[in-house]
Amino acid sequence: MALKLAIVGGGSTYTPELIDGFARLRDSLPIAELVLIDPAAERLELIGGLARRIFAKQGHDGLVTTTTDLTAGVAGADAVLLQLRVGGQAARDQDETWPLECGCVGQETTGAGGLAKALRTVPVVLDIAEQVRRANPDAWIVDFTNPVGIVTRALQTAGHKAVGLCNVAIGFQRKFAAHLGVDPELVRLDHVGLNHLTWERGVTLLDAPGAATGREVLPELLDGFGQEIAEDLLLPLPVIRRLGVVPSYYLRYFYQHDAVVAELKVKGSRAAAVAAIERELLELYADPALDTKPELLGKRGGAFYSEAAVQLIAALLGTGGGSSVQVVNTRNDGVLPFLPDDAVIEVPASVGPDGVRPLPQRPVEPLYAGLIASVTAYEQLALEAALKGGRDRVFDALLAHPLVGQLDRAEQLTDRLLAHNKAHLPWA
Repeated sequence: MALKLAIVGGGSTYTPELIDGFARLRDSLPIAELVLIDPAAERLELIGGLARRIFAKQGHDGLVTTTTDLTAGVAGADAVLLQLRVGGQAARDQDETWPLECGCVGQETTGAGGLAKALRTVPVVLDIAEQVRRANPDAWIVDFTNPVGIVTRALQTAGHKAVGLCNVAIGFQRKFAAHLGVDPELVRLDHVGLNHLTWERGVTLLDAPGAATGREVLPELLDGFGQEIAEDLLLPLPVIRRLGVVPSYYLRYFYQHDAVVAELKVKGSRAAAVAAIERELLELYADPALDTKPELLGKRGGAFYSEAAVQLIAALLGTGGGSSVQVVNTRNDGVLPFLPDDAVIEVPASVGPDGVRPLPQRPVEPLYAGLIASVTAYEQLALEAALKGGRDRVFDALLAHPLVGQLDRAEQLTDRLLAHNKAHLPWA
């Protein structure tokens, strides 16, 4: 089965990470044609050239093409991957900066900055998805674009055949496997929550890859490697040990909000650091002798995304040996009974050619369920603001967010968000 895949946002400096994964794991995902789609023609050709050299270096005979024409690029594609950044790193830099003026975390997916990104992104993604549907209604849309939960909810609400993917879960799987000295396929996570708001409530060491049986090893991991895990998350070890779970590193924005704000005011934006890395990467990519992904790309972020993408797409398209269990962002449909059915949750799911079905979850503890419910309400209001516009809807979403929740602060943030995003919000 030879496949055609399309990457919208193929001119990203991150794309070679995906290309490398597609080349290495070609037995699971036999790609006949890979189309990179991006409006930035010059940058697109640079990435396309490197992609062809990586394929050739690793003996992959798939065709890599590039185009600025979205409709032509997605025509006949079996799956379309979305990795967009509307406004580029400049908009991200603003998202990470102006919330700090109001005493709030500045971050590209969480809090007020995350709302700004959602407002810019959702209409663009829905327009792309409509073009995909017209060109090929059977194509799967795999969303990497942040904020993944809100974007995936927008896609699914509009009736698109879509699933969201994040690298947090596979990152934990790989790190836990390294601590235990086992193959990552033997590690299964009890991962629950929303995108960028999750907890590992258990870690099972399977008896064999894909087995239904195994033993719980999370206490063992916390006892033996707790300090390393805590340092990686930038959270206090005593808190992690008392909770008995491993929160995603995004929980630091909630659990240590004020300390993070103070830190960010001094540290400067992540966007500025990434922009500098991207400039270096583009210089490297221009070298016609380069035929592997450079080590510097590891500092760009998104570790293990290519492996997660291959696993997901192979399962969806039936090239990976049947259905598998993977952590994805998909419709709740009663799995977490305290959330609406149309909420998008991030949990293990059975993934196969017949679709994505989230697996049943044991009851979520109140300490986590309360925050999940609160952020889900914010995400619903954020989606309404992205779809319908209006200052009042933006204000409502900010007021509902647990990192804001105060009238004066929500007013100030609303004013700044609209002022900084007028170029991307026609109604602002």
